[in-house]
Amino acid sequence: MATYRYRCETDGPRDVVRPIGTAEGTLDCPECGVAMPRVFAVPMLALGSSSARSLIERTERSRERPDVVSAPPPAARRGPAPSTNPAWSRLPRP
Repeated sequence: MATYRYRCETDGPRDVVRPIGTAEGTLDCPECGVAMPRVFAVPMLALGSSSARSLIERTERSRERPDVVSAPPPAARRGPAPSTNPAWSRLPRP
C-alpha cells in the first residue's frame, strides 16, 4: 500500500492510502466535493528503521565531511574466500 497526497484549495492536503499504481489524478474532496489534484510529496524516509535512518544520516554527513582512510579494510585486502566445492578445482584457471 502507498500513501498518495491530494490538495483541496479550500480544505488543504489529504493523504489517501491505495495499492501502488492505482491512484487517480484527481479525487473529490470529502468535505466540499471539489476535485482535488494529486500532488507529489517527499517520501517519508524518516519513518523507516533506525538502521535506515543512521545510513541516511551517515550518507548526508559524508557529502560535506567524508571519512579519510589510509587503506582498505582488512577483509577487502584478502580477496574472496576460497571455495570448498571440489567441482571448482577442475575448472580452467585464467
